[in-house]
Amino acid sequence: MHSEASDARVLVACLCAQWCGVCRDYRQRFDEARDRVQRDHPQVQFLWIDIEDEADLLNPVDVEDFPTLLLARGAQPRFFGPLTPQVQTLVRMIDTQALNANASALTSADMVALVARIRATYPAIGLPDASNSPSNSTELR
Repeated sequence: MHSEASDARVLVACLCAQWCGVCRDYRQRFDEARDRVQRDHPQVQFLWIDIEDEADLLNPVDVEDFPTLLLARGAQPRFFGPLTPQVQTLVRMIDTQALNANASALTSADMVALVARIRATYPAIGLPDASNSPSNSTELR
């Protein structure tokens, strides 16, 4: 993984729904990817967001496929969309899109605003010593 990311706050948010079987199955793989990535990059924070419980936070962004991932570096969204539910795919996306300082940012105003809302709602995101305690259906790790 790219070492130049050590000074940037990186967000990996999985947008899923409790009723979705694919999401429930993916949760363990998402946690496995978190454990692998955070060994070398503790600044990468993982957030599991239930799209129905957090509809106001996500509005006006629509999530149509599961699992949908949002990757951001600092205030810049780097990736938003569905991803095959495999550990190695997520780890590779984090490496190439979020940890890589040279990766292109998304320019959508809705995506930029979504990252800002998530960071404002969960201000501990990006701090290496952030709490792992759950908040409703949303968990920060």
